[in-house]
Amino acid sequence: MITLSAVVARTSGLERQDLERWIVEAWVNPERDGGEFLFHDVDVARVQLIVELRDQLEIDEAALPVVLSLIDQVYDLRRRMRQVAEALSEIAPQDLRHALADHLARRRGAARRL
Repeated sequence: MITLSAVVARTSGLERQDLERWIVEAWVNPERDGGEFLFHDVDVARVQLIVELRDQLEIDEAALPVVLSLIDQVYDLRRRMRQVAEALSEIAPQDLRHALADHLARRRGAARRL
C-alpha cells in the first residue's frame, strides 16, 4: 500500500486536491490509517483510470460518476459470469459443458453475420 502523496507523485497530471476530492466523492476508496490514506494497487489503478478518462478521453468531471458506475457494473458482470463458469465447470456433466460451449459458439457466429 502507498500513501496519497506517493499516488500523486507517480501519477502524471494528478493534483493532490483532485485526488482528495475524488475520495470525498467516493470515486476512490482507499483505506484510512489514522489521518493517512493508504492505497492498494487496485485503488492506484482506479486513480489512473480516472485521470485517463478525464485527460485523454476528455470526459467532463460531471459525467465521470456515470462512466465510473458503468465501468463498475461491467466489472461486476464479468466477475459474476466467471463465477457461473466456475460453478458449471465444477458441477455440470462434461457433455452438458460441451453442448453449452457449442451452442454459445454457434450464437456468436450467428451474431457476427448480422
